[in-house]
Amino acid sequence: MRELPTDLPADLAPLSWLIGVWEGTGVIEYTTEGHRFEGEFTHRVSFSHDGTGHLNYAATGWMPSAEGEPSIVLVAETGFWRLARPATAADAGPGLLPPSESAAARTVDDVELLRAASGGFPLEVSIAHSDGMLELYLGEINGPRIDIATDAIVRGAGSKDYRAASRMYGLVDGHLLWAWDIAALGAELGSHASARLAKV
Repeated sequence: MRELPTDLPADLAPLSWLIGVWEGTGVIEYTTEGHRFEGEFTHRVSFSHDGTGHLNYAATGWMPSAEGEPSIVLVAETGFWRLARPATAADAGPGLLPPSESAAARTVDDVELLRAASGGFPLEVSIAHSDGMLELYLGEINGPRIDIATDAIVRGAGSKDYRAASRMYGLVDGHLLWAWDIAALGAELGSHASARLAKV
């Protein structure tokens, strides 16, 4: 049985099952021109909230190493997850600009107006990687399943080739299962990594 926080803004209700720290292991399997990457890794994902209309996200992944050797850090990410909705004059931003008008707190009825014909809610996820890449994902959360795909990727001139990605998350038997497909290093979009994480 899931316990959900009761102090969340209404916009976070569909995302509330993600909140917490999840840890586990996964596998990497990805083939590029002339090279195949494979192996097991350990993954830690954290979703938290600060009373605003988004979830804070952080994730790290690393490969265990041979005895006496340091582990290999594979990824460090940080970002924000939120339901997609048009900004209003009652929202802060851009930058440090305050809202230009006040508004009542959003309600469950306001959130229901965002529901798509599929039954899910539109989702925006922004993720920054420690290697300098930035991703904007768009997609949908429908109950305990999330499907998102990149709408934009920004990378520095010295970054490795990385053109597109999609991710799927699901809550299955109390575990967070996810899969990450990428188009990188000359290869087309394809399966790259997946993991099964338990709440800690």
